This record gives sequence, structure tokens and C-alpha cells, in this order.
Amino acid sequence: MQQRLDYKQAAPAAFQAMLGLENYVRQSGLEHSLLELVKTRVSQINGCAYCLDMHTKDARAAGETEQRLYLLPAWRETSFYSERERAALAWAEAVTQLGAHGVADALYDEVRRQFDEKALVDLTLAIVAINGWNRLAIPFRSEAGSYQPPKARAA
Repeated sequence: MQQRLDYKQAAPAAFQAMLGLENYVRQSGLEHSLLELVKTRVSQINGCAYCLDMHTKDARAAGETEQRLYLLPAWRETSFYSERERAALAWAEAVTQLGAHGVADALYDEVRRQFDEKALVDLTLAIVAINGWNRLAIPFRSEAGSYQPPKARAA
């Protein structure tokens, strides 16, 4: 597919605002590996090829295993993810796929056992951010494949 437009060039101030949220999340104190799993899982749900390409590359560059990336769509069926990661993935799915009834109290209680108030807000903002990036990349057809993680670019 050919890119429809470059949203970064079309609305640079809006792009900078999105980057502001992204930078906050990156510096929030949440584990980088956890953030990459969440970003990848949300991008799988939304079907965002550009973001999947980016976040699987970033995850690998940070030491994530192929096995855990391959099995991420079936994370509930494996023992490869920690309780904290499992809670974050369940929260990410629920926040991404909000229905008429919101997020269940039982899930909130489960996530709160793993995340304090600030960390849960930060995790939720990470989910908001990746959903936003997905919603820019998909309709404007950002082309997947050319992204290189910062460490790989420097090499």
C-alpha cells in the first residue's frame, strides 16, 4: 500500500504533541520491555503494520525473545509472561477494546495488585498513546519496513 499522506508534515504541532505523550510514557519508570509488549499487543489488535514493525524491532533490540513475541497473541495460553506483564496485557486489551460496560472491576483489581496508582495511570497513557499512533498510521497508510531501532541506526 502506498502512504496517503505524511501526518508529521501535514500537522507538525500535533505530531509534537503526540511525541510529548510518548516521551512522558518512556520516562515514566515503567519497564521498557513491558511497554514494548503492550505496544506490540495493542498494535496486533488494531492491525497496525507500521507500529508492529517498529515495536517488534524495538523489543528485539532491547533483548526480547522471538518466542515471547511470536506467542504474544496467545499470551494467556503460555507461562512465558510474568504476572505483571499478564496484568498489563489484559489491561491493554480491555482499554483498547472498550465496550459499553467499560473495564470490569475484577480486571481493575487484578491490575492494581501489580501497579500502584501512578504506574497504572502511566500504563493507561502508554495504551492511549499507542492507540493514537495506530489511529494515525492505519488510515494514512504509514509504510512498514524501513524503521530501524535507535541502537541499530547508530551501528
